[in-house]
Amino acid sequence: MLVFLLDRGSRCHGMGLCRRQPAGLNDDNDEDGGDARSEGYFDDVAEQVEPYGSISEEDDLRGSSPSMRFSKACLKNVFTVVLIFIYLLLTAVAVFLAYQTISEFLEKLNHPVMSVTYKEVDSFSPPGIALYPGKAKLLSCKHHYHDYIPPLVDPGKPQKGDCKTREVTYIGPFTNETKKTALVVRGPSDVRNKELIFMQFSHNETEEDFSAITYMLFAKFSDLTGSANESEFMRDCERNYSMWTFSGGFRTWVKMSLVRTSGKKDEAVEFRQESAVVKFNDKRPESERTNQLFFAVFEWRDPYMQEIRLIVTANPWSSVAILCGVFMALFKAANFAKLTIQWIIRMRKRHLRNKAREMNPITDN
Repeated sequence: MLVFLLDRGSRCHGMGLCRRQPAGLNDDNDEDGGDARSEGYFDDVAEQVEPYGSISEEDDLRGSSPSMRFSKACLKNVFTVVLIFIYLLLTAVAVFLAYQTISEFLEKLNHPVMSVTYKEVDSFSPPGIALYPGKAKLLSCKHHYHDYIPPLVDPGKPQKGDCKTREVTYIGPFTNETKKTALVVRGPSDVRNKELIFMQFSHNETEEDFSAITYMLFAKFSDLTGSANESEFMRDCERNYSMWTFSGGFRTWVKMSLVRTSGKKDEAVEFRQESAVVKFNDKRPESERTNQLFFAVFEWRDPYMQEIRLIVTANPWSSVAILCGVFMALFKAANFAKLTIQWIIRMRKRHLRNKAREMNPITDN
């Protein structure tokens, strides 16, 4: 029986079928086959450990994913805030540009710029010189040339003149039922030859402390002669033109310049003047000096007529172009905001979907 068991054990050992034998039967075989058994054992253990090792790596990744997701969500939120801030900034800039453009257009429209040009002429249209002498009398009125005025002969006495005059009586525009009498003189026209008009007046009443003669200049003497109603014409002139004066006992030299102003609707004409006053050396006898004398000289200052045009620098087309650009910027900003909102909604849906997906395995278990 013992021989059979030994023979069987030797045959199993020879065939390599029985690696594991009961302890105590063959210690030598245990010592000799220890390395082979350990190699097979650790191979099996390695095969069994590998899948558990892979599961542990996934668990490690899952354990680290919340921090990564938190950082991604934080970046997304920061990016969203930056996008909204950019949208608000673009909108504010576009609104400011629109307001600034409209304000500048209205400012330029209400405050036109003056364009001043000078036109050289050989002669002017003879202006009208309206004088209001009152109780003073016109002694003489003569045309002279080249700034030459001959010495006075018999001052204070009437002399021959060559001026064209017209007397007009009308009711003043600023006083009720007050009649005014104007002596209108045809002014000089030849500016190249320095044509001038020299006039003398005398005033017998000397009870007044101050004495002066008021005068007014208007554009054309022919406008008065060609008007249907001279009184109404003089009323309109006094309403629209300025009044000046020259005093007795002096020679007042008036140099005129014509200014034409073209406004938005109509054209206005006005006179600018430079005056110089020279004292009259009265050589008359003492008995005749009670009659106060007035001297006035009217002349054109230079051959240049000043033209002033009111120009509106506000160009509606440029303003419309700027506004179109502003509205395009607003449209782009609105489209940008729309895409931002859609992106936020999409990211929110994705976050909710991932969260639901994480919650499903927990509910299944």
